[in-house]
Amino acid sequence: MTAVLPRRRSPAWNLANCLTYGRLVAVPVMVALLFWPDSLTARSAAFGVFVLAAVTDYLDGYVARAYHQSSALGRMLDPIADKLLVAACLLMLSADHTISGPTIWAAVVILCREVLVSGLREYLAELKVGVPVSRIAKWKTTVQLVALGFLVAGPAGETILPGTQVIGLGLLWLAAALTMWTGYDYMRAGIRHVMDDPR
Repeated sequence: MTAVLPRRRSPAWNLANCLTYGRLVAVPVMVALLFWPDSLTARSAAFGVFVLAAVTDYLDGYVARAYHQSSALGRMLDPIADKLLVAACLLMLSADHTISGPTIWAAVVILCREVLVSGLREYLAELKVGVPVSRIAKWKTTVQLVALGFLVAGPAGETILPGTQVIGLGLLWLAAALTMWTGYDYMRAGIRHVMDDPR
């Protein structure tokens, strides 16, 4: 009699990946809430959704490492979820003029860097070359998320901490500076591999 082996749960539904799915779902929810920029309730809810999404950015990687739940699907979706969250925030905050004037340039730098790094990663993946995340890149991500958190809170945050938007805009410029630094590192690595490619 043939023994019946227990069915293995699909790695697509492990905890690490589910946290990433949650971050993907949070993006349209947050965008919908930011359609009412003058509503303190909507801004507070958008801030809550953003904080939860930002926390999963840390947790999914921690869970994947700690519980050996790393998967190809997770490695693909994690940076996509991160970039969608950041891009959606920057676009919605620019649309409601939370980000305006010269600070638009900080948002442009951040968005352009995301496109640049995505393109470089795709090219280097074809060469079987991995691009490790540097410590400065991790700091950039942290500063960027904190800055966007302050800005998403917006008027609702001002009722609790006056100067919330000023702090957020200042941190956004810092994130843009770190973005240029890390973007240069990625570009330099990419160009080096292009020059070394015999093809």
